[in-house]
Amino acid sequence: MRIVNMGEWPLDTEDERRHEPGGEPLWNESWYYDFVSEDGGLGGYVRLGLYPTWGRAWYWACVVDRDGGLVAVIDHEAPLPGSEDLAVAGDGYTASHGTTEPFTSVRVRLASEELSLDLEWRTAGGVYGYAIIPRYEVPCVVTGTVNGAPFHGYGERDHSWGVRDWWSISWLWSSGRMEDGAFLHGMRPNVGVELDWPAFQVPDGGKLAHVAGFSAATAFDGDRPSESVLRFPGCATTVRPVAFAPVTLTGPDGRVAEFPRAMCRFTAEDGRTGWGWTEWHQPPDWREHVWDPGSRV
Repeated sequence: MRIVNMGEWPLDTEDERRHEPGGEPLWNESWYYDFVSEDGGLGGYVRLGLYPTWGRAWYWACVVDRDGGLVAVIDHEAPLPGSEDLAVAGDGYTASHGTTEPFTSVRVRLASEELSLDLEWRTAGGVYGYAIIPRYEVPCVVTGTVNGAPFHGYGERDHSWGVRDWWSISWLWSSGRMEDGAFLHGMRPNVGVELDWPAFQVPDGGKLAHVAGFSAATAFDGDRPSESVLRFPGCATTVRPVAFAPVTLTGPDGRVAEFPRAMCRFTAEDGRTGWGWTEWHQPPDWREHVWDPGSRV
């Protein structure tokens, strides 16, 4: 398995397990799993976030279609899981998130009245470890069932741990697969300086590789993002939301952040198209942040 680790912290298969929590109030360990069908007709994502100091877990599961339909199971007061399969249960749902083979395969299940999932994420091309925080991203082939119907598509999963203050930093995160089979990923937080941001590409059937020099710019229509340009050197790619699956986040002190995640259409300047997921995190003062570094004077 190819592992591209951009950070100084070690990354190995043991990191697929839970980590010893820190004592900070906003210490968080989270797992994301997203997916889109090859034709962009159906997509979704699951997130499990553990907040041991806060004494709760956040569980989100959302499925959208190309017409903007949305079905969601959102629970911000789930009990912390006590088992390695990260099983959680709340009002009207049960869910589990298990590693079948480290860095190779995971399986996610959800049973609820609104939505049922039984999906497997199998790694495609390698594993990418961030330099700036303990986190890794894994492009995947996704198969299984959604509401009992067979599903085949693509997506990405990630796992991170450490302090996460949802109510101060804004960011863009984007992951997609193009029609020629290439995966791409880029992330840019709005922290006031430009760095070598986390970014990678995977050619069809090839190996994952870091892409240096990535940046991104986002335009908004009111409070909602209308498009982002992912500035991969040599081939910029524009992402436009097709169906939103947003979540509102309330902190321990009552501050509120908005998390407008969306299934998107990807269009590269060389003419290739594809599908994926993008998120634009909006803490309380997000409008004051620099979402387009090229617009600075």
